[in-house]
Amino acid sequence: MIRRRFAWVCVAAAVVLSQVTEEVLGNESTRVDREILVAIHDSVSSAWRAVFDVVTLSASARVLLPAVALLAMALAIARHRQEALLLALSAGGASMVVYVAKTAFGRARPDLWDTQWYWGSSFPSGHTLSAAAVATAACLVVARLRPAWARASVLLAIAWVALVALSRLVLGVHWPTDVVAAACAGLLVAAGVSGALSIIERRTQP
Repeated sequence: MIRRRFAWVCVAAAVVLSQVTEEVLGNESTRVDREILVAIHDSVSSAWRAVFDVVTLSASARVLLPAVALLAMALAIARHRQEALLLALSAGGASMVVYVAKTAFGRARPDLWDTQWYWGSSFPSGHTLSAAAVATAACLVVARLRPAWARASVLLAIAWVALVALSRLVLGVHWPTDVVAAACAGLLVAAGVSGALSIIERRTQP
């Protein structure tokens, strides 16, 4: 049942990612993107900026990658090699996808107000994609090792990824379609890694 639900979630993510990417390439989402971004900026008090700065930092490479490395090492030491690989490869795969996509699309970042400079183009959101990939991988790890905690881990993962995505909009460094596509892509990266590892494991078993 859980695998079937996850499969349907992956299908939905693939459909949304395809649709959003098509709209971005065709410049069909620009007006709506701008309206949503301005509405978010106008509705969120500047006093909350520090909070969203911290949320964004939690999904930055300098925080997320060391955290993933430590957790993967802990899993490997505990003899959960498959789970350690899932977490590490999902994070690494997400970084590769972000680099390739940003280089390929070259979408301009929002310039509606002064913001902090970040490397790369706007599409997709690297912070959101990495957060979604790591969060999905972490949920899969929890589902394997601690099934009773699976539901709680999913809720926490959704909350964290949503906050990371929102933080990128509040800070004005991404368009809404950037974070939607990134969340879907991150989930699919982790799902792809999980599927590949499962196939390899089955083929190497005696």
